[in-house]
Amino acid sequence: MLNLNHHATGRHFLQIPGPSPVPDRILRAISLPTIDHRGPEFAVLGLKVLAGMRQVFKTRHPVAIYPASGTGAWEAALVNTLSPGDLVLMYETGHFASLWGKLAARLGLQTEFIAWPGVDEHLPQAAGWRRGVQAELIEARLRKDTERRIKAVCVVHNETSTGVTSDIAAVRRAVDAAGHPALLMVDTISGLASADYRHDEWGVDVSISGSQKGLMLPPGIGFNALSPRALDAMKTATLPRSYWAWDEIVAMNQDGYWPSTPNTNLLYGLSEALDMLQDEGLDLVFARHQRWAAGVRAAVDAWGLPIQCADPAVYSPVLTGVITPAGVDADALRRLIHSRFDLSLGTGLGKLKGRMFRMGHLGDSNDLTLVAMVAGVEMGLKLAGVAIKDSGVQATMNHFASHAAPSALKTAA
Repeated sequence: MLNLNHHATGRHFLQIPGPSPVPDRILRAISLPTIDHRGPEFAVLGLKVLAGMRQVFKTRHPVAIYPASGTGAWEAALVNTLSPGDLVLMYETGHFASLWGKLAARLGLQTEFIAWPGVDEHLPQAAGWRRGVQAELIEARLRKDTERRIKAVCVVHNETSTGVTSDIAAVRRAVDAAGHPALLMVDTISGLASADYRHDEWGVDVSISGSQKGLMLPPGIGFNALSPRALDAMKTATLPRSYWAWDEIVAMNQDGYWPSTPNTNLLYGLSEALDMLQDEGLDLVFARHQRWAAGVRAAVDAWGLPIQCADPAVYSPVLTGVITPAGVDADALRRLIHSRFDLSLGTGLGKLKGRMFRMGHLGDSNDLTLVAMVAGVEMGLKLAGVAIKDSGVQATMNHFASHAAPSALKTAA
């Protein structure tokens, strides 16, 4: 039986790609006394977090905030814009793209998946899960849809199961080039506030996100960023919706309130997280994650192991997936590392189960926590008998020592 009262000495290294480590100042904010969610103080909080989330999504339009996980935000995006039997085109980049499709089918929508058609020597069962969205495939499919049966195109910005970040602007260009009216919906659950994202500029109709990744909060808040086209689609959509309905939420948000009970204390944390992101500046936040990711990838390269993402142009700044050698159970390796070094790594999901593990570099991290993560993995590889070419720890330290942190460059300037 799990003993929740037992704590090892030191701090547990939570290096999964979400939920991410939560900064102490956010935890302290969440612990503040709960206030009346219909009182005047709450309206100030509500208006602040709504405005702050528009800045993070880079949109001038409404952002719906739910007491929910990212899965709930997936459902909200679909039920507010579509009708039973509508065809949705989805691009399979990994496990979470697949799960979104499964959810859509259970809602009574028709789903069609497309994926990269090539082959892969390391993961023949999941070749498309090593690359980002190929926008030209979406364009070609939409051009064939002369009857305009496809009502929405759904893609994942940062695929948490693989460590691949797709070019969303290219997807918008593909939809426009095909002259197709389909809505563009984007899951940026693990990308938002860690990787550059531009809802308005990239012409996204519904952006979906959650609190437990780049926003550095515990799970429990889901987001939909909306476009005017999405709000127009809501007027004719007939999938059942009540709790998820945008119209009541957007209307009450004008005064800083919600139609149902909001998760007050998590909104305290969100307010604190927004302060942290705004104080640092989003451009520096993105640069920080890119630098961390490069340092961790340097370790994987030194070990001589394949990175799950096969295209360097779309490496994720949020996480790095590592493919284990044939015959090496990645989950057994993860369990060994956890038991010996109190370090949690992300598991391989779906088609990747047992073949890879994921190292998260987001949330309340810094150079030293990531060096420690790499050290724990390297020790685990050695204990598991995995041959490595060189020291990943040294490679990561060399990278961080030779590439100054963006905040340090700002201070020096």
